[in-house]
Amino acid sequence: MRGYEAAYRQSIEEPGEFWREAARAIDWDVPPASVAADGGWFAGGRLNTCHNAVDRHVAAGRGGQDALIHDSPVTGTVRRYTYDELLGQVAKTAGMLRELGVRPGDTVVIYMPMVPEAVFAMLACARIGAVHSVVFGGFAASELAVRIDHARPRVVLSASCGIEPSRTVAYKPLLDAALREASHRPARCVILQRPQCRAELTEGRDLDWEPAVAAAEPAGCVSVAATDPLYVLYTSGTTGMPKGVVRDNGGHAVALHWSMSHVYGAAPGEVYWAASDVGWVVGHSYIVYGPLLAGCTSVLYEGKPVGTPDPGAFWRVASAYGVRTLFTAPTAIRAIKKEDPSGDFAKKWDLSALRYLFLAGERLDPDTYHCAGDLLGIPVIDHWWQTETGWPVAANCVGIEELPIKPGSPTKPVPGYDVRILDEEGRECPPGVEGAVTVRLPLPPGCLPTLYRDDARFAESYLTRYPGHYLTGDGGYLDEDGYLYVMGRIDDVINVAGHRLSTGAMEEVVAAHPDVAECAVIGVADELKGELPVGFVVLKAGAARDPAEVERELVAMVRDRIGPVAAFRTAVVVARLPKTRSGKILRGTMRDIAAGRDYRVPSTIEDPAALTEIAEAVTGR
Repeated sequence: MRGYEAAYRQSIEEPGEFWREAARAIDWDVPPASVAADGGWFAGGRLNTCHNAVDRHVAAGRGGQDALIHDSPVTGTVRRYTYDELLGQVAKTAGMLRELGVRPGDTVVIYMPMVPEAVFAMLACARIGAVHSVVFGGFAASELAVRIDHARPRVVLSASCGIEPSRTVAYKPLLDAALREASHRPARCVILQRPQCRAELTEGRDLDWEPAVAAAEPAGCVSVAATDPLYVLYTSGTTGMPKGVVRDNGGHAVALHWSMSHVYGAAPGEVYWAASDVGWVVGHSYIVYGPLLAGCTSVLYEGKPVGTPDPGAFWRVASAYGVRTLFTAPTAIRAIKKEDPSGDFAKKWDLSALRYLFLAGERLDPDTYHCAGDLLGIPVIDHWWQTETGWPVAANCVGIEELPIKPGSPTKPVPGYDVRILDEEGRECPPGVEGAVTVRLPLPPGCLPTLYRDDARFAESYLTRYPGHYLTGDGGYLDEDGYLYVMGRIDDVINVAGHRLSTGAMEEVVAAHPDVAECAVIGVADELKGELPVGFVVLKAGAARDPAEVERELVAMVRDRIGPVAAFRTAVVVARLPKTRSGKILRGTMRDIAAGRDYRVPSTIEDPAALTEIAEAVTGR
């Protein structure tokens, strides 16, 4: 097998041949007439994504293999579905949608918790050529209303409730409120009744999921164009209005299938677990589509890394099902480390099957990288990508060639991504010099071709700043070996007395303190220097230290490792950092608080009280 450099070079110099070869792994109803990006990847080709993810494995004689394992510590249940059983469930769900009038090209909004029916719903839409738009379960009614108005679904699929470790979240009242607020009216809503909280159905509009599916005739696969949309996933925009990222069928199937073996080193029949949520891009790509396209067994986990019931939850799941590849966010590892700093809970489980731990979703600081590696004794692979790209931009592609790891770097660009670092004038930065992380066009298959119903905003957001390049919105640099370092969003770069400094670099230093579990560094306004960095830190469980002493040590560490130019003089110990339910720290909201600006409490926040604590800490500063 050829090595990384040869594969990468061919993907950039001969992209047509590279992706033509990758596309041979996908079943096509009509082979693509073109492999070029112009006009859309694999233009002229026709296929069905659900067929490639489910039916073809059954036809190949592997219907008895587990396709999906639903592990739900919050309900104390486990449900397993073979590929045969998954096919039956998806075909019936697709039949229900068809009988409700859903046709190819129609949109369906899915507002559900982490239950198998959410996966059935996504695949059912793909099966009949409909476009699904999954909204993270538990989103506030106003957020859901905005998405319903923009997507204009014919049908909304939902559930009576979601379940958190300490409470049950009733979804139906949120859906009802969203539909009262929205101007668009879906023809029908189908509600999965969960025994923990049954919902009152609206006569004439709402249907009970189980009898509706049971009465439906199974639907077959509908052939769609490779360039037809598979789904729309809304992501945050700088204007406050969500952006509808479009994913096509052909490029998506080819890229995700290729990534499973080449990036993640996963093989058919293996158990792959992305510990995320189907409402986020990781859930779309690597809970649902990627593992099933590759013929793996995918784990769908309805729980948390800690508290369901303890910090050994991930290790129990990995042991119980023989997980070979685990993909989660650094914040999950930090949460586990905070509750179990000695790793005692991991030692209770047989993790001999676990081969790789992949981390993404936020910057992986070297301390968390070393902690995870020491705990598990396996390669810890940092990789970086975005909702917009749909699959990794930079990674250690272990299925091609396992490269030396440099902590703090997601290694090198993945084949297909021509990553360039540009300065403010659009010139390429030399090695080691920070600039804007961009990808020279064309983007590879699987990336967004546009924004839903907003081509102009797509161009303005991603293509205008640096003509001929896709602007990722992140800053970073390439080192002399071609390793990429992503230091955070461009607006996380602060200007201290004329010096552009990365808060991400300061976070690396702060996170290396032996008593720090997690941290965030933000810039705050200063009359003299323009901006000054302020660190907020959460201490590890059992760290019986005087917070003032820790704060002094952190200031000294940043001064020593970055220099006095950083002007890092304030570190504040807090009980917790404000995060979204997917684990991302709300640095933007923290900056608004520190600046005294009005801010909106995001509907995705895990613990709103954490924002109050930050506000009190800023006031006390």
